Amino acid sequence: MSVSDIMQFTVPELCDGAGLYHSMDYRIKPWIGRTKIAGPAVTVDVPSGEGRIVAEAIPLLKEGDVLVIAGKGNCDCSYWGDHRSICAAMMKASGVVIDGAFRDLEGCEEAGFQIFAKGLTCGTAAKSGTGAINVPVSCGGVTVHPGDYIVGDVNGVCVIRPEELEAVMQRALAKRQAQERVLEEMRRTGRVIPSVKVQQVGQEEK
Repeated sequence: MSVSDIMQFTVPELCDGAGLYHSMDYRIKPWIGRTKIAGPAVTVDVPSGEGRIVAEAIPLLKEGDVLVIAGKGNCDCSYWGDHRSICAAMMKASGVVIDGAFRDLEGCEEAGFQIFAKGLTCGTAAKSGTGAINVPVSCGGVTVHPGDYIVGDVNGVCVIRPEELEAVMQRALAKRQAQERVLEEMRRTGRVIPSVKVQQVGQEEK
């Protein structure tokens, strides 16, 4: 399985395949860019309001990576700004996901690097340098391990362990195909069918 395979599915479809507890806090949404992102996670664990170590993680990014900043939901300070967007874009990363806020909206828009965040603020963060890179983190209420697949689109962000990916996509595909069959039957018969049954998932979607 590859990133191109993941990109065939929307985040809601992947959440259908993954089940509960894979989707991040609903407030983490795309602020810069509306293109889907997907790639392995590079994680940054920072104390609330601390941001210096985030800069140290950027040179570690590889092409297609998604930087995940576990900012403890703090939106009173910024963990990210336009200069970091420029740097991450030069590293050819896929995007950044922030459980917290960013700033420099105009500059970030100009840089064009994909930003998923909880909010926008003008304040800076502390610069003590504390925190850790590439450790398990909690971001948006979901545990993220380095290398987990992060997928984000206009609906939100989900997290999938590499060993779960194939099964998640198979279940997502089964749900999509079941819905297509139901829609075809509705067009053919004119009967409204509000529930979609998916045998592989083992539950009824309403």
